[in-house]
Amino acid sequence: MSERFVFTRHRTRCYRCGEAADQVIKAVSAQAQVTCSSCGATRIFVPRFENIGATWVCTPLGRYDIWRIEADAACKYCGVAGPHDLTIGYGHLATRCRNCGYAHFYRFNLEYISSCPIDEGVVSAPRAP
Repeated sequence: MSERFVFTRHRTRCYRCGEAADQVIKAVSAQAQVTCSSCGATRIFVPRFENIGATWVCTPLGRYDIWRIEADAACKYCGVAGPHDLTIGYGHLATRCRNCGYAHFYRFNLEYISSCPIDEGVVSAPRAP
């Protein structure tokens, strides 16, 4: 089984290096990452919960702006390829399918200052024993 969910970029000023650079956003079932293309600072998010028809509210926590982004992706629930809403704060990341309302919430887990990429190609999900 392989998975490719949300892979997109958002150009903004990096919270770490201060440069205006692409922030590479990758989200799969097992984790999500936001990586600065300039300095390589990477925030790792782990899944918190999934919900269908979740209320779409995010509380701003921390001193950094919340990014609200639209990205095209194939929904993990309904399978329709179309727009997804992404809401990214320093401590959380959420995706929501506009077609069916399926939402996936991640919480901040770890930060790397060096590169820690999710492969640009297909990401393999763990195999069941």
